[in-house]
Amino acid sequence: MLLLLLVLGLGLSGCSTAKVGSATRQKVQGKTYVIIGASSGFGRGMAEQLGACKANVVLAARRTEVLEEVAAQVRAAGGSALVVTTDISQPEQVQRLADAAVKQYGKVDVWVNDVGVGGIGRFWEIPHADYSRLIDVNLKGIVYGSQIAIKLFQTQGRGVLMNLGSVESEVPLAYHAVYAATKGAIRNLGQALNQELRLNGYKHIEVVTIEPWAVDTPFWGHAANYSGGTPRMAAMDPPSKVVNAMVRASVRPRQELPVGWKARGAFFSHRLFPHFTERLSANIVHRYQIQTAPPAPATTGAVYEPTPSGRGVDDGVRQRIKQENHQRRQQKSKEVVSAQISLTDCQERALASSCVGK
Repeated sequence: MLLLLLVLGLGLSGCSTAKVGSATRQKVQGKTYVIIGASSGFGRGMAEQLGACKANVVLAARRTEVLEEVAAQVRAAGGSALVVTTDISQPEQVQRLADAAVKQYGKVDVWVNDVGVGGIGRFWEIPHADYSRLIDVNLKGIVYGSQIAIKLFQTQGRGVLMNLGSVESEVPLAYHAVYAATKGAIRNLGQALNQELRLNGYKHIEVVTIEPWAVDTPFWGHAANYSGGTPRMAAMDPPSKVVNAMVRASVRPRQELPVGWKARGAFFSHRLFPHFTERLSANIVHRYQIQTAPPAPATTGAVYEPTPSGRGVDDGVRQRIKQENHQRRQQKSKEVVSAQISLTDCQERALASSCVGK
């Protein structure tokens, strides 16, 4: 499957994951960004990158103390930062965020809804309450943030709205059913909004949907997990690839941005061979998440309340999977050796018995 995606992905145009160059840095400098989901993962990575570009960054998430940590890094890099504790599922908090950003900086150039909580496991085994919360955050929260941002941009006359979708906006994965459903909805939301803005004469307001492949961020540790195995996925990308693409897209917007060759390949493959792509993708998830993942207890993760863990951009998931796979191979080798020794013992005993009989 990955070989197929490689061939397809390399055949697609675009260089969305190139490093942020000097021209982009100059365009970013002095602009004001609102980032909801800035305490870890892409949001934190983008905030730190923008700080180095000397931008104004309004940091929003539920974990105030972590946002203050990110703000210190933004300021140390040469940017300006404002912390506004926000739960995107609460529209009044999102409106307060917008008001605080305008009061501090006068305007907002780019609004980033970089949020998403996962629910991993068999669809029928995950509690209804967890699904309700996933929809509150992943879909309703994005709707609230998008509407508030667009109204602000209409007042200003321009702006870029960036929403975090996923490769699952196109290719839904087994054991991620409701998460995938919300990501598909985010993609549809962005497509519809761009047409509404065009039809109503708002040519300087653009909506970008970012669609990465699976990435090594705290998302996996923060997800609600009822699969019985430690959350993981094959061939994860580094978060820097997505962060760079988001910064570049903020000054050169594209309506839809699959990030990296694996995401582009998955999109292209799904459009050509939808059932084939879904089946192979599901098989990959089943192997990594159900068959080979180390056991893990059921958890709601950070779905309801933020957790102290998972504060970085990269969460070390790729290294953990590498170690787990190495340990599994070692265990398998030990089992093979043990079986061979047992077989040899049996053969020797059988031979000895045969000799005694003679």
